[in-house]
Amino acid sequence: MRSIWKGHIRFLLVAIPVRIYNAIETAEKIQFNQLHRDDYGPIGYDKKCKKCGQVVTSDQITKGYQYEPDRYAIIEPEDIAKVKIKTTRAVDIIGFVDSSEIPATFYDSPYYAGPDGPVAEKPYALLREVMKQTGKVGIGKVVLRDREDLVAVFPHEDGLVMQKLHYPHEIRKMKDVPELDNTKKADKNEMKLATMLVEQMVTSLSEIDTVDQYHQALRKIIESKIKGKKVVEFAEVEEIPRLDIMSALKKSLQQSNRKPMVKATAAASKKKALTLVKAEAKPKAAARKRKAS
Repeated sequence: MRSIWKGHIRFLLVAIPVRIYNAIETAEKIQFNQLHRDDYGPIGYDKKCKKCGQVVTSDQITKGYQYEPDRYAIIEPEDIAKVKIKTTRAVDIIGFVDSSEIPATFYDSPYYAGPDGPVAEKPYALLREVMKQTGKVGIGKVVLRDREDLVAVFPHEDGLVMQKLHYPHEIRKMKDVPELDNTKKADKNEMKLATMLVEQMVTSLSEIDTVDQYHQALRKIIESKIKGKKVVEFAEVEEIPRLDIMSALKKSLQQSNRKPMVKATAAASKKKALTLVKAEAKPKAAARKRKAS
C-alpha cells in the first residue's frame, strides 16, 4: 500500500509522524471507455465553447463564478494564488468530541493513517488507545492541495482512520425536505408492531449480505463478452405490492420467524450433538427390550 501524504497528527505539543493511505480500493471499480460505434476508436475529450462552438486550448480557458444567469465573476489563476492557506504538513487536532455529535451527513472520504517510522509507534499507539477508552473522536484541520479540510480522526481495529468531513455550510438542511411536516405523528399500534418486527430482525453486520451483486453481475457480463459468449439477463424487476401499513406489518411478522442471528459456540454444538445421539438411542433401546421379552 503506497502512501499519498506524509506529515503529523498534532494536538497541542504532541506531534505523531504519520503517513496517509487511501482507504478505498479504486481498482475494484469497473470503468468504461467511450468508443466510436463505427470503428471502436476511443473518444477524446474536446473542450468546446457552448456559445461559439469553438474547440479551445487550456490557455484559452479561465474560471468564472456564476452569480446571475449568464453573468460571471471572472477569477484568474493569479486571483486564486492570492488565497494562501498556511501549510504545516500537519493534521491539527482542535479538540475531541463524542462521535454522536458528528452527523452522518458530515462524513466524506476515508483514509488510513499509519505510523511513519519507529519514532511514531509509541505516541501512535497512545493516541489510538486513549480514544478507544474515552470513546472520543479527534476533530482537526489539514491543508491538502491548497484547500483546508475539516477531518475526524478515530481508532479502527489496530490503526487510525482520518476521514474528511463536509463543512456545515455545505450540508443542506433536513427541514427543507418536502412533506416532512406530515410525518411527525406515528400510530401507537403501528409502533408496537413495527418494534416487534425490528426486534425479530436484529442481527449483526457480519451476518448481513454485503456482496455487491451488481458488480459481480457486471463482471460476468464483461467476462462473457471477452470469451464471445451470449449475454443473458441476470435479474427481473421485482414488483413491490402496495399494502397499508398495518397489513404490511402483520404479514411481515408472520413471514419473519427467525430469531436474532447468533453463531453457535463449540459447547452449544457439542450439547446439541449429544442430545441428538440420546434421542436416536432411545428408540433403539426400546426395540431391543421388546425383542428380549
